[in-house]
Amino acid sequence: MGDTKILKLSWIFFMIYLVKSSPPEDPIKCSSKTNFNCTITNSYGDFPDRTICKAAQAVFPTTEEELISIVANATRQKRKMKVATRFSHSIPKLVCPDGEDGLLISTKFLNKILRVDQENMTMTVQSGVTLKQLISEAAKAGLVLPYTPYWWGLTIGGLIGTGAHGSTLWGLGSSVHDYIVQLLIITPAEAVNNYAKVRTLENGNPELNAARVSLGVLGVVSQVTLKLQPVFKRSITLSERNDSNLGDEAATFGRQHEFADFTWYPSQRKVVYRIDDRVPANTPGNGLNDFLGFRATSSLVLAILRTSEEIQESTNDAGGKCSSAKLTTSTLKFGAYGFSNNGFGFTGYPVVGFHNRVQASGTCLDSLEDARITTCPWDSRVKGLFFHQTTFSISLSKIKGFIEDVQRLVALEPRALCVLDLYNGILMRYLTTSNAYLGKQEDVLDFDISYYRSKDPMSPRLFEDFLEEVEQLAFFKYGALPHWGKNRNVAFIGAINKYKNADKFLKVKQSYDQLGLFSSEWTDQVLGLKDGLIIVKEGCALEGLCICSEDIHCAPKKGFFCRPGKIYKDARVCTHLSSR
Repeated sequence: MGDTKILKLSWIFFMIYLVKSSPPEDPIKCSSKTNFNCTITNSYGDFPDRTICKAAQAVFPTTEEELISIVANATRQKRKMKVATRFSHSIPKLVCPDGEDGLLISTKFLNKILRVDQENMTMTVQSGVTLKQLISEAAKAGLVLPYTPYWWGLTIGGLIGTGAHGSTLWGLGSSVHDYIVQLLIITPAEAVNNYAKVRTLENGNPELNAARVSLGVLGVVSQVTLKLQPVFKRSITLSERNDSNLGDEAATFGRQHEFADFTWYPSQRKVVYRIDDRVPANTPGNGLNDFLGFRATSSLVLAILRTSEEIQESTNDAGGKCSSAKLTTSTLKFGAYGFSNNGFGFTGYPVVGFHNRVQASGTCLDSLEDARITTCPWDSRVKGLFFHQTTFSISLSKIKGFIEDVQRLVALEPRALCVLDLYNGILMRYLTTSNAYLGKQEDVLDFDISYYRSKDPMSPRLFEDFLEEVEQLAFFKYGALPHWGKNRNVAFIGAINKYKNADKFLKVKQSYDQLGLFSSEWTDQVLGLKDGLIIVKEGCALEGLCICSEDIHCAPKKGFFCRPGKIYKDARVCTHLSSR
């Protein structure tokens, strides 16, 4: 057995049995105890352009009254503001105010459950409440939020602001923001209104459709009231199959099972189908979801695995990477992906359990400080996972073509996408059309892709050209919509033009924040109000800051490999596939 396999088997032990963890540090760091001279980053320790975002001050309100006062004082001073969450999981620069004089408003202590209305099945929370808190408190009242992201370390304000979701084509769909019945948001105002205004938005008010997915540019969300459902049980079976029929079945599978999703391992030509439905509450079973990838992991093991991958990258060891990928996916399968039938052990599918016990996980956040002996796998304070994340949604009517294009790339070079399998493949989840102006425009399948990122911004990745083509196929050939809380800059090129109600969103934005105090240069670029989203510099395509074009030479010395093939005239994308 080779060294790599020994290390991977060690990873199995640590992933399954470790329960302690050092919780992530606060993403805001200030040079003084009074919270002046601050910086902010995301939970991964780097934004797509690797810049450091600075602010003159950070504030940590605990009540709505304090929040109103903070917004009023900043508005009076015409000071830029940005809202930050406890864990800062958004990859793009949504939390960065312009310049160094801005104000960071943290919702870390706006974390209270305000009301639970069992009769009307609603819950009102402050925007800093985490998804884990919401799930736990709702369950105590016999209620559940039916569809959620799978990671519970998100705040309610953060996840609705970026359009976070679960997976379903049933009911109102899987986007949490579509279950909002009321939202309180504090916006700048004129002097006559004391420089701050509390706006209460309810269903039926078209302005709520702007606030459902706001990117944080309308103001500070203070409270959210969500529509819940009575608690229910689910029956979950994960079935591994060949991916030969995935293109055909992806368009229909979500209609067959309420919580359906896929995990696709394209280099292995395998896909795991999630057969997941409601069952009667008296169905035996007390299953639990504690996803292996969200558990505390030994920082030593993380360092060894990261070093191994860096060596594979630097030596162009494609075979080694593919072997590691197969062992990683086998490990996840062996550990039932973190599912247990009774909270302790896995005896087989189906796993039956109450919805609140299987809908999300994230136990690496839960434990007390252990001096970083263990951490969440991506904690930037240790040498662990460091990755790009490309996430997009494609219309159900187009997903067959996209899937088949990816399969053709694999046929050209079977080793090219092994890196995706190392990061648990491509997670594919369903979403429905949303009323949110910046929500989904039709029923779609969402593709969530994580892959190796070098610590050296000028170091090309192994088979980078194939990964870039997957990304560019999605956005430029198939018109994919980006996930607002993930992605590199290239994903947002022209994105706002894909939203039919973008003008309505911008109209509400102008009405709520006439001075643009909650906006930044980056959000203005994403919303199409300013140029500059494409950053042309040496190596820019490596980091997804630009794409190869007639104006950007994509030779290896410039940080990108373009192999022979036709170039799109509209998007000017280097491609391996000739039938364009």
